[in-house]
Amino acid sequence: MEDIRIEINMQFCQMDELSAEDQEIVRAAIGATANSYARYSNFNVGAALRLADGSITTGANQENAAFPSGLCAERCAIFAAQSHHPEHAITALAIAAKNVNGLMPDPVSPCGACRQVILEMEDRYQQPVRILLYGTRGVYCINSVKDLMPLSFVDENMH
Repeated sequence: MEDIRIEINMQFCQMDELSAEDQEIVRAAIGATANSYARYSNFNVGAALRLADGSITTGANQENAAFPSGLCAERCAIFAAQSHHPEHAITALAIAAKNVNGLMPDPVSPCGACRQVILEMEDRYQQPVRILLYGTRGVYCINSVKDLMPLSFVDENMH
């Protein structure tokens, strides 16, 4: 038997260390938390993404009493962007969250379903999506969703 070690690379920085473009989508993600419908969990998540043409699309989590019927902020933003601009790849995605106490101090990470959808976007456009996870203490900067799920499943796995 052989042990295999998998490592990921990411950076941790403060908002003022981000580029102006990255700061813009992080602020948009923070703002999108106000559009969340989180009646049951009181956990408001906002996402903002930048498309290859420079435009920004936002999304916010939407809950439902029938819990599987809700949708995460990340997928709301991705599906909205793809519905309106399928010709443009997603180049970056920022995520922010708050609860009844305010913005989360530590960055929150996308769920498994959202990671898979982000991975599909990378596979579809053959380019990585830069991911920015915001917390008031700092931002995790990740160059590809593959760093969050190194053993991933994409189309080529089925052939």
